[in-house]
Amino acid sequence: MIIAIDGPAASGKGTLAKRLAAHYGLRHLDTGLIYRAVAHELTSKGMALGDEAAAVSAAQGLDPTTLDDPALKSHQVGTAASVVSAIPAVRAALVEFQRQYANQPPGAVLDGRDIGTVICPNADVKIFVVADAKVRARRRALEARARGEAADEAAILADILARDERDQNRTVAPLKPASDAYLLDNSHLDIEGGVRAAIDIVEAVRAGRREV
Repeated sequence: MIIAIDGPAASGKGTLAKRLAAHYGLRHLDTGLIYRAVAHELTSKGMALGDEAAAVSAAQGLDPTTLDDPALKSHQVGTAASVVSAIPAVRAALVEFQRQYANQPPGAVLDGRDIGTVICPNADVKIFVVADAKVRARRRALEARARGEAADEAAILADILARDERDQNRTVAPLKPASDAYLLDNSHLDIEGGVRAAIDIVEAVRAGRREV
């Protein structure tokens, strides 16, 4: 079984995806980390994010074992990742990796921004997770402070809105729900509530129901 989880930054889809994978005994891939790893590779070597040749080289040489690096979780790397992910050649270099991961038994839960529309358009279940931008900024600030980082919630909100604008309007794989995706508004749900809602969606699909 392949489950595609899409949605904007800090909507809670990452935690939800991990919990879904554990619940169903599937593998989990946070596809955003792939782009963060490429961005981190460039910035750590002092390369420009707009250097397409360097970005493609980093994508092609991506080492999956580096995806656990805590540095990839920083706010700065996340912003940089949104820039490199808009480069068509970078996305092309990483699409096959994601598809191969998804198709390995027993299946997987992939969370990102174009899983249901581009990476796994034939996924068994597609869920598009949304949350109010102010709620997402608050969550991101709390995460940063928990890591011991300073966090300006207003600045984070501005960055989130800018990233949404870029991702929704990019020419390649824009952020949007697949036509057959289920919408899950996570604005006022805690972790447990969000997971229960997602499981209800999966079970409805498995039972052949459209309504949850």
